[in-house]
Amino acid sequence: MEISPLTFPSLSGAGAASDVSSLAPSTAVSGPTGPDTEFGSLVLDGLDRLEGLTDKADSLAVQAATGKLENIHDYTIAASEASVASQMTVALRNRAVEAFNEIMRMQV
Repeated sequence: MEISPLTFPSLSGAGAASDVSSLAPSTAVSGPTGPDTEFGSLVLDGLDRLEGLTDKADSLAVQAATGKLENIHDYTIAASEASVASQMTVALRNRAVEAFNEIMRMQV
């Protein structure tokens, strides 16, 4: 089983806009386009991927519990991936809430 490495494009310097657009999910979003919809698409795509990881871990857990899973390490890897993705999602959410609160504290 091959595990593909995580890659994160650089969002600074020249060409940053093209890097961000390359992160957009492959499904087309109907309606207006712009930075807000691209960010929203990224968030929804990330949540969909998190849901996919947790669903995979859950199905492998059921297979392990029923004795239908031949390699228990498949479940261990899937559960670890889902756990790390969940922790990262919570950390990103916390940072977004902190940033929002900081913006709201700014005096205009």
